[in-house]
Order: sequence, then structure tokens, then C-alpha cells
Amino acid sequence: MLVSRGLVTWGLMTLAGVWLAGCSTPVNRAPVVDRGTFANGGAAPAPAAPEVKPLPGAENAGKPGYYTVKPGDTLIRIGLENGQSWKDIARWNNLENANLIEVGQVLRVAAPGAAASAAAVASDTGVVTRPVSSSPLASAAVVGAPKPAASAASAASTAAITAPAAPAVAPAPAAAPAVAVGGDDMNFIWPSSGSLLAGFDEARNKGFDIAGRAGDPVLAAADGRVVYAGAGLRGYGNLVILKHNNTYLTAYAHNQTLLVKEDQNVRRGQKIAEMGSTDADRVKLHFEIRRQGKPVDPARYLPQR
Repeated sequence: MLVSRGLVTWGLMTLAGVWLAGCSTPVNRAPVVDRGTFANGGAAPAPAAPEVKPLPGAENAGKPGYYTVKPGDTLIRIGLENGQSWKDIARWNNLENANLIEVGQVLRVAAPGAAASAAAVASDTGVVTRPVSSSPLASAAVVGAPKPAASAASAASTAAITAPAAPAVAPAPAAAPAVAVGGDDMNFIWPSSGSLLAGFDEARNKGFDIAGRAGDPVLAAADGRVVYAGAGLRGYGNLVILKHNNTYLTAYAHNQTLLVKEDQNVRRGQKIAEMGSTDADRVKLHFEIRRQGKPVDPARYLPQR
């Protein structure tokens, strides 16, 4: 009986050993791949970061005539702040949808060639020539287009030939009175006859607030072209923006009715809107004069009452 129990015990121990040995045998084990080192002993490189595509115009950031889009910007506001029509900015930057601009995107806000055309150009003969300014009511594309310069050889040959005087031709009458270009001698008038509610404050009020009644006429302060007419600029309500030349814009806000359309030419004193209270706490006209996009004190430009 003792021998039999011993044999059984020995048999069980033998089977357990075989079972344990079988468990330690690598059956169907997944192959181990060492990804920490390469054949040359170097460490494995980190996974490459996804390539970040630069925003349109990034190469022009900080250059004169360009603007980097900030949070909250719209093309209308960018145009107002830079003294340009939003349509011109859209065209200069080939924007198919003017509502789709990105923070960090760099936009051209000056007409192509405008800087070059404003500078004096010295010819080979030593004569300094300056391009002739176009009409302030022309489109920005025409204003900024460079004029072809005559070569020095042709200039010399022209000077050597005395041509007969051409008969005097009377100039055609202008479609609108001339507007001073680029100077501070603009002949502005008050856009409304109401009393002054609030004067210019660079930090809190970028123009004049003028009192009135709903429906009172709002007049163009000078000859110009309508570059915006609508309600797309927060805080201004129904707004009209006039561009007078390459230097000055005027803005007329909170109107109840707009009487002009974009790209329309207007005369000084023409009724362009009716006073209202859109996006305002009372009926009033908010009037701004902007020089190269920056608000200036209208008191410096309007006649004394």
C-alpha cells in the first residue's frame, strides 16, 4: 500500500513537471521586435510632426502696405482702418469669398504699385520725374496702376526735335468739382445741422456725435465715392463710408435709411442717408473723418458754426 501510494505520488510529480515544462515552451509567441535601436546603435527618431501650411501672404508680414488679420476682424473693418474699400482689398488679394479670412492671414491693403508710383523716379539723364495723380474718384485699380516710363533715348530725341505748337483745346467739363489729393486742404462741410452731443476722443469716441430727429438728412461732407453702404460693421448700425481720395475717408453711422449704393459717386452736400438710431442708444449721427485710415478730430477740418 505504501509502495503504491509512493508510485502514485511520483507519477503525479512527473506529470506536473512535464506540464510546467510545456508551459515554459514558447508556443505561438508573438515575435519580439526591438524598436529602440537601429543596426548602427542609434536611437529611433521621433515621429515627424505634421507639416503646417503657412497662411496666405505670410511672407509679407510686417511689410508696408500689408495687414495681418486679428481676431474679430472683418474685411469692412480692415478697409475702414486702412482707408480702403473692402472690395478693393478683396480684389488685390484674390479673395473669392470676402467673408472667409483667417486670423494670421496677411492681406495687401495698398494698391499694387502705389508705393513705387508715389516715389520720385530718376531717369538716366538725371531728370527726376513724378507720376501724375489720377482723379480721386477713379477706382483704386486705376489709381495704383504704374504708368510706362519713356526711355532716356526717346526723351533725348524728343527734346532735340522742335515740334509745331498744337492748337489749344478747351478741356472737357469735369463731372464733379475737383477734390484735393493727398493734402490737408479738404473742403469739408458739416454732415448735419444738429447740435454736438459728444466730441472727438481718440480712446472712446473716434468722431463727432451729432443730435437730430429720426429722418433728418445726412449730407456728404465732401465729394467722394461710396465704398460701403450697409450694416455689417458692429457698433455702427446702418453705415455709409465715403472715400474722397487716397488720404481721406468719412463715415456716417446709425442711420435709419441709406440713400446711396456702393461705387456711387456723390457730391458735397448731397443727401446720402436719413438719421436714425440703429445700433445706438438714441437718434444721432456718428460722423468720422479718417486720414489714411486713422481717425482724426473733425474739429480740425470742419468750418466753425
